[in-house]
Amino acid sequence: MSQDPQTENANRAAEADDKEASAAADGQPIRRLERDGVYFTLIGTAHVSRASADAVRELAASGEFDAIAVELCQARYEALTAERKWTDLDLYRILREGKAGLVMANLALSAYQRRIAEQFGIEPGAEMRAAAVAAKANDLPLQLVDRDLATTLRRSYASVPWYKRIYLMTGLALGMVSSDEIDEEAIEKLKEGDILESTFTEFAEHSPELFEALIAERDRFMAARLRDENAGQAGRRVLVVIGAGHMEGLAKHLETGQEDPSRIRAELDALPPRARWPRTIPWAIMILVLTGFYIGFSRSPELGWELVFIWVAINGGLAALGALIARGHPLTVLSAVVAAPITSLNPTIAAGMVTGLVESWLRKPRVADLEKLRFDITTLRGWFRNPATRILLVFFLSNLGSAVGTWVAGFKIFGALS
Repeated sequence: MSQDPQTENANRAAEADDKEASAAADGQPIRRLERDGVYFTLIGTAHVSRASADAVRELAASGEFDAIAVELCQARYEALTAERKWTDLDLYRILREGKAGLVMANLALSAYQRRIAEQFGIEPGAEMRAAAVAAKANDLPLQLVDRDLATTLRRSYASVPWYKRIYLMTGLALGMVSSDEIDEEAIEKLKEGDILESTFTEFAEHSPELFEALIAERDRFMAARLRDENAGQAGRRVLVVIGAGHMEGLAKHLETGQEDPSRIRAELDALPPRARWPRTIPWAIMILVLTGFYIGFSRSPELGWELVFIWVAINGGLAALGALIARGHPLTVLSAVVAAPITSLNPTIAAGMVTGLVESWLRKPRVADLEKLRFDITTLRGWFRNPATRILLVFFLSNLGSAVGTWVAGFKIFGALS
């Protein structure tokens, strides 16, 4: 015989109290709410906590839920569950598609997580993996509700002023190869349960724009995704596994948000438009340098060829120095000398793309190299030793050398003309 709604609600509340008390014993914050007839149980976890992983396993196996949602995107899910392995990394395609910088940022985050694993003896995201495994074991739908990592990184990068981006990237690069233990401040962020925020702790605290992209936007996105995933499923009970730092924001948007969830997702999934003026700089440089050559040759062939020599020697030389520092193959270094003076006058291609492709062709990483990648990225020596990361370093350092060479050679040329 079916119960009346009042009795059913009372029983549900009693069950919720029992579950909440059980979770509280494990030290995990719990928040229960209802939206559009769907009952959500939010458990806030710490990404370096065994207790969090155990609590998630217990709740997932309780039989109380009809679906499980996790703070993961497809890419992070595949990486966490080893469905996408390092051996799948196609560096040649990555370089051709201009995604080398994004891959380096992803590797930096992986290196940071590996350091955490070594320091705490537990893999970050163990509770997310436990939720995914439990969903499969209990034949429950698994909802991946976080925004794509690449989009979050790009929006975060675009959110800070251009003059702070070098500081941001330098800090990330130094942090990923540091031998120091994770400091107390970062540990507290990890206890709050957000691996991205903990990586950028220092910057997020002093940059409201960065915090907005890393945390606040994702709260809105995940709330919208949960509403979309469970639309028309009145009575469904969903366990939502998220970092504790997202609990308050996600609950607020899930309870009170009135905007169309599909529109919110489209808005927050959009890549920020690139400013137009930086794209004019390479073209301006090309025009100025070619104008310098024209003026030089119009005065005398000797002066013209002197300017060409200055351009090739400085631009190509510094690009080659970058490739050499990255321990590139001798032919890669030679390709930097040849390519950099040309690519610097062609805004559609970068010197690093040429040198990276040459290095990947000459020293294609073996499967064994890719399998060792997750360990090698935690040390500076490993980045230079592993052929896969060496290709990325060749790309980055030869690009950097060519960029510096462009400005130095440009000033030299116009100094010779004055």
